[in-house]
Amino acid sequence: MILYGARGQAKVIYDLILSNNQLLEYLVDDHPPATFPHHLEVFLPTKELLLNKKVIIAVGDNKIREKIYHEIKEWCEFETMEHHSAYVSRFVEIGQGTVIMPKVCINAEVKIGMHCIINTASVIEHESVIEDFVHISPNAALAGNILIKKGAHIGLGANVIQGVTVGENAIVGAGTVVLTDVPDYAVVVGNPGRIVRFVGEEK
Repeated sequence: MILYGARGQAKVIYDLILSNNQLLEYLVDDHPPATFPHHLEVFLPTKELLLNKKVIIAVGDNKIREKIYHEIKEWCEFETMEHHSAYVSRFVEIGQGTVIMPKVCINAEVKIGMHCIINTASVIEHESVIEDFVHISPNAALAGNILIKKGAHIGLGANVIQGVTVGENAIVGAGTVVLTDVPDYAVVVGNPGRIVRFVGEEK
């Protein structure tokens, strides 16, 4: 297995690999850092290194993760990974490249797209749909029948009530309580959640 990325998110996923008694073959990064845990060497990504290998894109930023996917998807396969402490219903669909972190709970008939990060101790309830390249932050709680569209980011400890749609590339701030639908590219904060700006606008 190869990790593409060698910073914070990669350190977490590397630890997950070790916890699952799996083997890491290479670390690659477009800008290799000076150091990495256990003095592992970090290589520049090349077609030769990635060709026909199983890869996890270990990058927290949704847009960068998607960009890397499109650059290398013709060369390699993508590994899905789940920490042994997570509870994932047998009736869940999970796309390629998605990582399920420790103590996550995902209940029945949830559908999760590819290259998502479902972070530590988050909860996704029944019949929810998480599209591609989404990041669900630690301790976020998503009630049933929720739709989280492509590229959205749900912040640390956020709560989203049942039946809500969070739009494409939207950002839900840490601790936000989402009671109504969130438009595409909206940044929502507070309790109850309110739109404070749109992605790309100046703060």
